[in-house]
Amino acid sequence: MAVICLVDTNVLLRFSDRTDPRHTIARIAARKLRADGHHLKTTPQNFTEFWNAATRPQERNGFGMRPEDADRLLCIAERIFPLLPDSPAIYPEWRRLVVSFGVSGVKVHDARLVASMIVYDVKHILTFNTSDFSRYASEGIVSVDPMTIGGFSV
Repeated sequence: MAVICLVDTNVLLRFSDRTDPRHTIARIAARKLRADGHHLKTTPQNFTEFWNAATRPQERNGFGMRPEDADRLLCIAERIFPLLPDSPAIYPEWRRLVVSFGVSGVKVHDARLVASMIVYDVKHILTFNTSDFSRYASEGIVSVDPMTIGGFSV
């Protein structure tokens, strides 16, 4: 049965950057999921986070790309991973999640992705950081590590 799977920003970045050690893993996982009939989606937040990390200097944990290079890669990602649009329904869901789960700091961004997933009835997220989403299992969220797709071994 085909499912819709949200692609986390960390996968988008590795998918786009051929120099990243996890590039091949991200590419093969996306290719296999699509070949199996699954639908890979993103949110505007994913692309905003992509731009942030792609253009942030390497010494500040970014990829150090020039804006024109980030733009070129983002255009490719936008074609491959269609957007789930922002919706006014996302905010109250996000608010419920951050209060219910006691979310703070940078983890509020993950909660917003989960809110989008709930609004659009998306149960799976493809991410290299599966532990970031484990708290949302009771909401029906399943995090999938690209390493578990395509025959990779950890």
